[in-house]
Formats: sequence, C-alpha cells, structure tokens
Amino acid sequence: MLDFPTWRKVFLWGVAVFGMLLSLPSLFSLANLDWPDQLPDPVVNLGLDLAGGSHILLEAERDEVSAMRLEDLEEGVRNAMRRAEPRIRIGDVSTADGQLSFLLDDAGDVDRARAELEDLMNGTGPVREWDLQVVDGQRFVLTQTAAGLDNAVDAAMEGALRTVGIRIDGLGTREPTILRQGDTRIVVQVPGLQDPEQLKELLGKTAKLEFKLVERQASAEEVARGFVAGGEVYPYAEGEGFPNGVVVQRIGGIDGETLTGAQQNFDPQTNEPVVSITFNPDGGRRFARMTTQYTGRQFAIILDDEVISAPRMLEPIQNGQSQISGSFTVESANNLAIQLRSGALPVELSVVEERTVGPDLGADSIKQGMIAILIGTLLVMGLMIVTYGRFGIFATIALVINMLMLLGIMAALNMTLTLPGIAGFVLTIGAAVDANVLINERIREERARGRRVIAAVENGYKEASRAIYDANITNFIAGVLLFNFGSGPIKGFAVVLVVGLFTSVFTAVPLTRMWVAGWLRKARPADLNI
Repeated sequence: MLDFPTWRKVFLWGVAVFGMLLSLPSLFSLANLDWPDQLPDPVVNLGLDLAGGSHILLEAERDEVSAMRLEDLEEGVRNAMRRAEPRIRIGDVSTADGQLSFLLDDAGDVDRARAELEDLMNGTGPVREWDLQVVDGQRFVLTQTAAGLDNAVDAAMEGALRTVGIRIDGLGTREPTILRQGDTRIVVQVPGLQDPEQLKELLGKTAKLEFKLVERQASAEEVARGFVAGGEVYPYAEGEGFPNGVVVQRIGGIDGETLTGAQQNFDPQTNEPVVSITFNPDGGRRFARMTTQYTGRQFAIILDDEVISAPRMLEPIQNGQSQISGSFTVESANNLAIQLRSGALPVELSVVEERTVGPDLGADSIKQGMIAILIGTLLVMGLMIVTYGRFGIFATIALVINMLMLLGIMAALNMTLTLPGIAGFVLTIGAAVDANVLINERIREERARGRRVIAAVENGYKEASRAIYDANITNFIAGVLLFNFGSGPIKGFAVVLVVGLFTSVFTAVPLTRMWVAGWLRKARPADLNI
C-alpha cells in the first residue's frame, strides 16, 4: 500500500495536470475572458440548445424518385436489348404516365426480351420492383410496383442522410444533428450557424455531375422547347461558342458516382481556381475510352442540369484524373469539391421549414446549468467531508480534478456540449463519488473486523475496486449503446457519461490511493477517523 514508486507518482500527476490544463481555454471562454492567442485553445463546442444556430427541415418528392427510376430503367432496357445475341431491335422508348413502354421490331423476340428484362424487373431488393405487360403481342409496358417505389424512396433518403452529413462536416460545422422525420423528410440542426443561407444553398443542390459528348450547338427554339430528338439540351453557364446552349448525347457518358475524390486546386497555367477530380478504376477506364475514341471533340461537364465547361479532348487521358474549370472563386470551387466528394444526393431536397435558435436562450441554459452543477458539487462535497473526514477531503479534491479533466478531454476531442450534456455533468458529479463511498465503507468494515490501519486501507481499495470496475463497465456499455443508437441530445448525454466514467475511475481509485499512501507514510496514524 505504501509502496508508490516515483515514476508512478509522476505519471498520475502528469495525467491529472495535463487534463486540467486542457480545460483552461473552455473556462476562459465560459467566463468571457480573453485567452492568449499564442497558446493552443481547445474549447468545448456548444450545441444548438446552448449556442444557438439553425434548424432546417428538408423534404424530398416521391414523384422525383419515380422519374429518376424510369430514367435509369430506360438506359437499362436499351443496354439489355443491345447485349442480347442476336441483338433485339426496339423502337422509341416512352416514359409517359409513370410507365416505360417500347415496341419490338420483331414479335418473335418477345420471349427473349422478357428473359433479358427479368433481372431489371426483380431488382436487387427483397421485393419485385417492376411489373411487365405485353400489349398487342409486341409492346412491352413496365410499371413500378408500390413496394419497389417504397424501397427506392427509403434507399434514396438513407443515401441523402449520409450525403447531407458529409457535406455539413465538409463545411467545418460541429456535431450537427441530422435525422430522418417520416418517410421523405430530414431534420438538420447546426449549432453556432447564425447565417443559414450558405448551408441551405449547399444542401439544396443535388451535385449531379455528368460527362457527356457534345453533339452541336443548340438553337434558341430547342432551348425553349428543352428537347431534341436523340439528345438533350442544356444551358451553358459560360456561353462561349454555345450562346443558346449545348446538345449532348442523351444515353451514355460518365456520371459522378464513379468519382473517388475532388479537391480545390489552382490551374498551373492561369492560376485560376479549379476542381481536380479522380475517377475510380471503372470510371477511369470509361473516361480513357471516351477521350481516346473521340479525340478532338468536345465533351460537356454537366453539373445540376447546366453545362459549366465544355473542353476539347486534345489527347487521351489515361490516368483517371481531370479537372473542372470555369468562373470559380476559391470558395465556390471548394464548395463544389465538397459536393462532389460527398457524392450526389440521390434525390433533390427542398427546404420546407427553417428556424433560428437565438444565443440568448443558450446563455440562459448555460447559466441555469452552471448553477445546477455548482449546487450539486457543493452538496456532494459537504456530505463527503462530514461523513468521511480526511478521506472525504481527498474525495472532494478528486471530484474537482475529475470535472476539470472531463471538460479538458471533451475540448481536446472537439466534442459538443448540449443541455443534456450538462445534465450528464451533474450525474457525473454524483457517480464520481460512488467509488470513494465504496472504498471508504470497505475500509470501515475492515477496521471493524480488527485489521490494522494499513491492512484495512489496502484491503478496502483492493476489494472495492472489483465492484467499481464492474459497475463502470456496465455504465460504459450503456453509454456506448446510447451513443450508437441515439441522436442529438441523447448522444450529447452519452458523450459526457462515457468520458466521465474514465475520469471518475482515474481520480477516485489510483489518484486518491496515491494521496492516502503518502499521508499514511508520513503520519503513521494509529487509528482512522472515517
């Protein structure tokens, strides 16, 4: 018990002091004091309920998901008929009234065509996604099933949820709350963001990127009509060479899903901001094949249904890397890179509700929370000192160090403190002394059995430690489950709970044991007042 080597003392004090130093910037911030600029300043982030911020509700349209599925199905049908041996020839494909239909050139190909479409109709999910009818012996009509559309909407919303999270983190915001509400809505809460316009603009874009071969310049009539046989018409942001717009091939090309990276850079020749992009192996092969086959022609870089650049393919590009140029600023190029890096939103999202939480409410919440922490701390300290005397003083000092370390670790890990997190702080105060209560009561029992002072203290720490570790492992498992399956405020509470478990055990067991050992070695008491 009394044998505490110097290296261990230095280690324990070093960890405690380092943890407390980490809390100083946050304490200065809470007290509205200036922290020296030349020193590191890890500060605990405040959640939406404490610092204010923006609340946005996004909604997707089921009809849009349905239209996108029809578009994907059309390309799948054409590819399936083209792959058949011998090739199955079909007429124009129609997607009117939410159905896809086409006419076979030869009625004798009905069975072969049905077999080629079987995989498309079944899809990859647990339900059949398309129903097939053959009308008049030659016309195929494919209709979406309700279950298939439901699955597609659910998959699109889950993908949108992930993409929104990546985009917000890419903006540098801290611990946003992002969760689904109903079937087609997503709630986004971003603490500390007082101007939500940039957030709304970024989230509202689909970042749908495509590379398609340029056919020719569009006429004013084609742009107004928005349709041209065998191709698609897009406006050109730059307008140079294509004042009315661009006609591109409708089927084929390369989409943004093959991108693996996007980064804002500068053109080495013009020093203008550009976005450098990298394709995955499949996209790289397709891009190399397109630039090889059509060397000398232009291809359109289409972002959100607008051509932002139409460079000429002067030579084959074999390394799977390219760049997007245009009238970019550093900020707009960086935002585009974030959008592309996060992937295209599977469905367009519109803002249907927007609220701003003012910082005044947060300041009041912080004030009330600090009062609760202060009252709870003083009451616990008083009870421990009255009940356990000197050992109670050790426990109260450990409690203060525990709180400072908890605050410092949260700041170092860039965690977010919410109002439930403050409640977790108050709970940690009570839980932090549980270990000392178990140790002190065990020491009392050992003394009552007639053990000597040092033996009683040693057995008290040894026997109580088993119960302490068992209890904290159970709480740790509960905290991890709350963090993984909870959201928003529940996660904030779980963060404080889990970090507090580690700091509580550290300060209550090895730290107080070192202090008790030092006092016993120095005082050599004949009895304990505990």
